Amino acid sequence: MTDTKSNTQEKVQYVAISPDMFQAQNNDDEIDLRELWNVIWRGKWIIIAITAIFAVASVFYALSLPNIYKSEALLAPADSDQQGGLSGLSGQLGGLASLAGVNLGGGKTDKTALAIEILKSREFFAKFAEKHDILPGLVAVKDWDMSSNTVIYDEDVYLPQSKEWIREVQPPKKAKPSMQEAKKEFDALFSVEQNPDNGMVLIGVEHYSPEVAKQWVDWLVQDINSVMKARDKAEAKNSIQYLQSQIAQTNIVEQKTLLYQLVEEQAKTLMFAEVRDEYVFKTIDSAQVSELKFMPNRLLIVIFGCLVGGVLSTIFLLIRYFLHRNP
Repeated sequence: MTDTKSNTQEKVQYVAISPDMFQAQNNDDEIDLRELWNVIWRGKWIIIAITAIFAVASVFYALSLPNIYKSEALLAPADSDQQGGLSGLSGQLGGLASLAGVNLGGGKTDKTALAIEILKSREFFAKFAEKHDILPGLVAVKDWDMSSNTVIYDEDVYLPQSKEWIREVQPPKKAKPSMQEAKKEFDALFSVEQNPDNGMVLIGVEHYSPEVAKQWVDWLVQDINSVMKARDKAEAKNSIQYLQSQIAQTNIVEQKTLLYQLVEEQAKTLMFAEVRDEYVFKTIDSAQVSELKFMPNRLLIVIFGCLVGGVLSTIFLLIRYFLHRNP
């Protein structure tokens, strides 16, 4: 009986003091912002020292980065009287085509969108890189000498005198970059955008050398016009051959009339392709040799370095404070 009463008193005593202990624990766990500020203020010299180290390191890092220049060309889609082959006549001759039993199809080919996608394609890049031999300037360049206007190659990668690739890489890569590897590097430097409001197209290339950047933009514009011209010429010639064979096989006057008009349209396509150098894009603002660097933003790098140093040093002080507070 006595033991039972004693246990009951102990339980009552435990219940009575338990809230106080809980409240005390809560008070110990509360974070006093004033105390945290005092911790940061007492460690201000540590923060200043670490921030200064990061600032100096970011300055050296920013100065070690070479300048990157960007050249851009503003292009307008070239207007054309021909509507893109057989589909171009669907509006003008749709009724006659139905009478003659010929299906012209519908819709106008968006040559601008097609040209942009070809510019981005692997096949176009492979031919472009091989034609203009841009691999050394794409993969092996490390800087540009402004005074002599010469590109500086990384001679651990490429020897410009002998035009030999000597870089050491792990398989499946080879000393000479593959087109897949080169395309990845090129995509990081190349940009093409079409303004949805006015249809204008902006092509840009970044490089260590502003001369090289301009040259590559010029080559890109020339080559895409040549590729689109060659595609349309080949298509028009094949279409003319097909239409002429159909003319020879039919005796229906209406159908022959339609086919002759289609031949005429394909002849217009050939004429436009022969007389126009700027076949799919007209140059509005040609690429220029940039006098101002595009990147890096060295001031921004230094500011970011200082912020990182300040944040990391503050976190260090707070972690040290909480470790000493709760051993």
